[in-house]
Amino acid sequence: MKLDRLLAKHERMGRKKARDLISSGQVRTSDGTIYDHHLEIDRFTSVYIGHEPVQTAERALYLMLHKPIGVVSATVDREHQTVIDLIDDPDRSSLHLVGRLDRNTSGLMLLTNDGRWSKALMAPERKIAKIYHVRTLHPIRPDAVEAFANGFYFHTEDRTTMLAHLEIIGDDEARVTLHEGLYHQIKRMFHRVENQVIALHREQLGPFRLPDDLQPGQWIALDKTQAWSFQQTQTNLE
Repeated sequence: MKLDRLLAKHERMGRKKARDLISSGQVRTSDGTIYDHHLEIDRFTSVYIGHEPVQTAERALYLMLHKPIGVVSATVDREHQTVIDLIDDPDRSSLHLVGRLDRNTSGLMLLTNDGRWSKALMAPERKIAKIYHVRTLHPIRPDAVEAFANGFYFHTEDRTTMLAHLEIIGDDEARVTLHEGLYHQIKRMFHRVENQVIALHREQLGPFRLPDDLQPGQWIALDKTQAWSFQQTQTNLE
């Protein structure tokens, strides 16, 4: 919401009086005095007229979780434990998921109550890299590397997958980097090269990497600067 509109609702002063207060330097946030009445104000920003509070900031949450196998990526589930159940925080009911992982996939998940953050991070045009560690039933054929790079046509979505980087790190182990997230994409891609995924673990999402010492079921909070660091990260698909 624009600052003048927020102030206009305060004691029904109207937008003209709100703009007069702003231009005269009587309105401030935690960042200091504000003179721009077009400034967008979210619910995580405190606003004052002089020393009188107009809006008290809500608590913004940006969490990184190590999701264990067997836990569902949902806020509520009648049958299974959810990722929200793992969060020991008084404001956990305000959280939503930034992307999802299958119940049998482990690894990095992000949660927040800031819709602008999750929308910006997961915007398709940003093409955030997602890195997974994969174990397969059979040895991985060397020609799978080129096949992943060339892409696979999926009839259900009527589209060809984007360039995916497959790094073979063992006979039956690989690291896969994707820039999209189609339904069961990695499992379907390995099926096309006559193999089967038996374990899948997400290590990284954009600049956010799962810490080695963060155990399954544990989570940490990111500060606002850490959370929004992806805006300075450019994804190179060349």
